[in-house]
Amino acid sequence: MNLRSNEIRTLAIALALGAAAGCTRPGGGADSGYATAPVTRGPIAQHVTAVGTLSAVVSVEVGSQVSGKIAKLYVDFNSPVTKGQLIAEIDPTVYEATLRQAEGELASAEATAVLKRQNLERKKILAPQRAASQFDLDSATAELAQAEASVIVRGASVESARANLSYCKITSPVDGTVISRQVAEGQTVVASMTTPVLFTIAQDITAMHINAAVSEADIGQVAVRQAVDFSVDAFPDEVFSGVVAQVRRAPTTTSNVVTYETIIEVANPEQKLFPGMTANVSILVAERPDALKVPNAALRVSPPEDAAFEPPPPLRLARNERLVYSLGQAPGVLRPIVCRAGITDGVETEVLDCLADGASVVTSVASAPAGGFGPPGGPPPAL
Repeated sequence: MNLRSNEIRTLAIALALGAAAGCTRPGGGADSGYATAPVTRGPIAQHVTAVGTLSAVVSVEVGSQVSGKIAKLYVDFNSPVTKGQLIAEIDPTVYEATLRQAEGELASAEATAVLKRQNLERKKILAPQRAASQFDLDSATAELAQAEASVIVRGASVESARANLSYCKITSPVDGTVISRQVAEGQTVVASMTTPVLFTIAQDITAMHINAAVSEADIGQVAVRQAVDFSVDAFPDEVFSGVVAQVRRAPTTTSNVVTYETIIEVANPEQKLFPGMTANVSILVAERPDALKVPNAALRVSPPEDAAFEPPPPLRLARNERLVYSLGQAPGVLRPIVCRAGITDGVETEVLDCLADGASVVTSVASAPAGGFGPPGGPPPAL
């Protein structure tokens, strides 16, 4: 029984020692007071994120040029249409009556012109015989000209009435799909200062656009033909792809935030994406296949006030320079290293001309070693 108890006690002590050994911070010795991470080499990519809205490449708003009651609708939401297809009809009663009235006025004007022409011919015969004066001849000539002008005016009225009657039949101007219907049968539309919109037709939703708002801080990195990944809430587990087609220079300011509209071309062969969907966009702006990189935490380390440095850190850094620390020879001593920062993916950052593959950098202050960190080495440098 005592032998069994001794074995259990020995095993417990061994487990406790193993656990204590496992709690040592990686790369930083048990008494260093700092946690470290290795410098690695591998691929890294930088993305610019934005939010945009999907839309058809070409969307046409179909309106009415005349006022009246909608007599018939021939299409509805999602209806495929072809160019020239009849899609709606306005009650033509008033416009048919207007056309008949215009045609009657034209016939009357033509009859008057015939009478005036005959009168002029008689005056031309009577004038040499002194049966009609020159004044009578001139008056007949003028009356004929007025009658002929009236024929032209009445003819234009007929053409206008005929055109208005034709506008009662509304046809599709393009091949596409109806994505919006604004009216119902029996509704009256009024065409006055603005044209009432009846339908919106997307010409082709197998090819779509994303209008993305990119922040002014990121727009300098965005260029035409860059690859784009995006997702939509309707399909949260799918990632769609596109390409930057245009970066527009006109700024948009909302709540003091300046953004620039970026147009992204998207293929939609299965027509899973609908106009109006919100797209969460990620634009690939830079990538390195074999970069030397450190955790971003290494660039944010703030040494304690009593930290010891060997050698002392520089007083100032250039704008593109960053400071990282490695462990010095003595316990608790930091060795500052000035690096040029490259691209970042938000987790790791590329570093240039400063570190070797496999080196270790400090990522955080773990705990103060026994006796403190050593003689003060001065504050970190200012940028």
